[in-house]
Amino acid sequence: MLGDDHATGAKQIRGAQDRAEVTRIFHTVQGNEQRRLFAGHEVFERWFRVQQNTLELLIVFVPAISLFAIYVNPNWAAWIGLVYVAGRIVYTRAYVADPARRSLGFGLSMAPILVLLAGALIGAVRAMLETSPAG
Repeated sequence: MLGDDHATGAKQIRGAQDRAEVTRIFHTVQGNEQRRLFAGHEVFERWFRVQQNTLELLIVFVPAISLFAIYVNPNWAAWIGLVYVAGRIVYTRAYVADPARRSLGFGLSMAPILVLLAGALIGAVRAMLETSPAG
């Protein structure tokens, strides 16, 4: 009876290993398909990567500029936002021409985001401290 339990357990382990291997192969094939889907003209791929990178940064930029405008100053937020836009333009032009030259544009995009995040955090904390009951 103990032997039957071991055999059943071994079969379950082999089945799980087989399912894991099939899943790994599926994801590898799926990843290769995605690479082939976007493979093509080199300049198009660069434009596509610029778009993807910009979308990824917008996920942080939009909340950061909104909170900065609420808690610090909307005019400063607008000026810092213009630096971000200028950075994205520099990044786009440099990356499409030669991806190795994208550093300045990336820095001009990230610096405003970091300033906006820090300002929003500091402004929110100050607002909470000012409105908290005296203790």
